Order: sequence, then C-alpha cells, then structure tokens
Amino acid sequence: MIRHPDIRFAATIAARSARVAGVLLVTAAMVTASSFAQNVPVPKPAPKGRDGAQAGGGGPTVTGATQPPPNPVIPDPRRNVPSSIFQTFDANQKAQAAKVSAYLSSLQTLVGNFVQVGPDGSKTQGDFYIQKPGKVRFEYDAPSPIDIVADGSSLVVRDRKLATQDVYPLSQTPLRFLLSDRIDLMKDTNVVGVSADDVFVSVTIEEKQALVGTSRLLLMFGAKDGQLKQWTVTDPQGYDTTIAVYNLDSSKKLDPGMFKIDFTNYGPAPG
Repeated sequence: MIRHPDIRFAATIAARSARVAGVLLVTAAMVTASSFAQNVPVPKPAPKGRDGAQAGGGGPTVTGATQPPPNPVIPDPRRNVPSSIFQTFDANQKAQAAKVSAYLSSLQTLVGNFVQVGPDGSKTQGDFYIQKPGKVRFEYDAPSPIDIVADGSSLVVRDRKLATQDVYPLSQTPLRFLLSDRIDLMKDTNVVGVSADDVFVSVTIEEKQALVGTSRLLLMFGAKDGQLKQWTVTDPQGYDTTIAVYNLDSSKKLDPGMFKIDFTNYGPAPG
C-alpha cells in the first residue's frame, strides 16, 4: 500500500479512505461501521497501558471520576462547507486557535475511551493511547476485530480476525496534527474555520490530496476546560465519521511496545 502502482493505487486508496479517515482524517471511516455496529455498554474507567504500562507522574490532564460515554455531536449534513479561499480570521478566532495549539502542544501522552459514530449512524467504541511524537493505538471493543496503530512513520488498520492490515504513511493522515510535538494550527495546517460558543471551541482543517480528494477535519474542544472532546472527519465523498473521547488521562507512562507494527504476523490486505 505504501508503494504507488499508479492508477490501481489511486483506486485502492479512494475505496479505503472511508476506513482511515475516522481516526483522523486521523483519514474517513476507519472501518465499515455497519459491520461492527453495537450498543454502547456500561461505562468503564480509563484503560491501563498494556504490556506492562504503568501509571507515571502527574500530567496536565486527569479527568477524575469515571465518565459515562458521551453522546457525540453529529454535524448537520446540510451545514455550509467552509471555503478556504481568501479566508481571514479576526483577533478572537486567532486567540482561540492559539489556545487550542497550546493545549495540543502541551500533551505528551493521552489515554482514554472513545465512541465512534459512522456515516450510517452506527456506534462502536474502545480505548485509545497516544504517545507523542507520532504514536497512537486505537483498540475497538468486541465484536470488532480492528486495531489502528501508528509507530511514528506508518499507520496500519489491522483486522485481527483476518490477520491482515492496510498500511498508510502517517504523514498522509490527519492524525499527524494531534501527534506532533508542537503545533501552531494557523501556521501548520489549512484552517478554514474557527468558532466558539458556551460549550465548544471548534476548528475546521481542510486536507487536499491529489489521489484521494479533499477531506475536512473538525476538532472540538470544551469551552470551559479546553480539553479535546471529539473530532469529525468528512471524507472526499462527503461522509462524516465522528469520534468522541472521554475519561482522558495524560499522566500515564506507556510501554513503547504498544506502538510497534507487526509486519510478520499480519500481511497486506487482499486486493
């Protein structure tokens, strides 16, 4: 998948973009949501790092008591699409973007739970682990066999049941924005919208890729606590995948082995 066998590669990427976008852009629905539709179960505490991961020292974000799964805010499909042509921002919008940039830059690790809503409205959920720069792991709860792992340079969408995985350059996914050590949204990304109300501060980023098309990433942060709440990826076909995160904890020390990509036991996806 990393190589570019011209037209076939373009067609394959376009067909699978709905699977990768959910995690960012992360990239659109990571997996076919209807295949793993399930009810959101009883809330659980923030996950512990696997393979010996231990809690570390104090960090900038610990939510405290276990939170129930949130109801993701689903964007109105009839909403106006922001235009990046001659886009300008006032001082307040720039200040909001600067606060978001500072928050994202302050995080070095982040652990929590997530709820994903696919384009068809079906829900999946699981645990996620972030270690900057460039490393992330998303583990979907059963019956989904999907894991998503980034090791700093590549991102894989793995199917444990089929023992296959799709491989993508991390640099071509929206996830890189969340996984960068330092980020200035107004300089490092193509921001096409910044808004704020009493509940959320929202930032919309546009991604253009020659082989795939234009995607958009809508990041939403709490207006009061400034923490990441959810993101929505709109793929080039206009389908939305929303991921809401909760039970966030940035005090965990994670085992680096969690982010290693297994190229031995998992082969490339067929086709």
